[in-house]
Amino acid sequence: FKESLGWTFLWMGLAAIFCGIVYFWKGSEKSIEFLTGYIIELSLSVDNLFIFILIFSYFQVPSAYQHKVLFWGIIGALVMRVIFIFAGVALINKFHWIIYVFGSIIIISGIKMLFQKDKKLEPEKNPLIKLLRKMIPVSNEYHGDKFFVRLKNGVLTATPLFIVLVLVELTDLIFAVDSIPAILAITTDTFIVFTSNAFAILGLRSLYFALSGMLNLFRYLYVGLAFILVFIGVKMMISGFHKIPIEYALITVLSILVISIAASLLIKDKSPKKELT
Repeated sequence: FKESLGWTFLWMGLAAIFCGIVYFWKGSEKSIEFLTGYIIELSLSVDNLFIFILIFSYFQVPSAYQHKVLFWGIIGALVMRVIFIFAGVALINKFHWIIYVFGSIIIISGIKMLFQKDKKLEPEKNPLIKLLRKMIPVSNEYHGDKFFVRLKNGVLTATPLFIVLVLVELTDLIFAVDSIPAILAITTDTFIVFTSNAFAILGLRSLYFALSGMLNLFRYLYVGLAFILVFIGVKMMISGFHKIPIEYALITVLSILVISIAASLLIKDKSPKKELT
């Protein structure tokens, strides 16, 4: 826990240093855009960590192997972010009306997050996992931290750890559909959008191990994240006739986060405790 917490603060410190570099290089407005984008991406990533916990718990992944899954998951996430960001910016620049589509997606995502508190994981119903099991043989047990093994009969077989990796990548793909438009509502500067994403994602693995045991404490965080998404969506929808200053957007996002975390810590949970299975 201490090591993970140290790495988390290190990544946050590097992001802060980079924000300072952007300030002296591109000016205060770009540095605030980076900081706002970073905070939005990082806060939304925390919600993504709940899914990671469910995936690891469902497949009973030993903690020793979780590091490798998250490492390759982050590499895949960075590649997908590059594709999503450049595609999203290109669409906005060529078809300005697409900004209203992105805004609608963000608002709908926020509303769904608000009313779908309980997250369920049903890998056996996932069409990609079904297709994967039909295409390649999958072993019934882990073989260390290997994604593929060659069994005694010579057949190359995927391990359950590979299925977990595919689910983590799929989760991030779905997550990117919400998070990329949210940051594009702040700025369409591809450099700022990608770097704010990259710093948040690179610190995600250490953040997972630092917070995995404490996420249940922040039970109202999902409410705050939902309101953040709705706010960002509205900001994008009205950008054609009224632009909310980036400073106000940053203050609003931070305020919502602080209120939701404070409510989680101060308001006692009277519901019966549930354990992940």
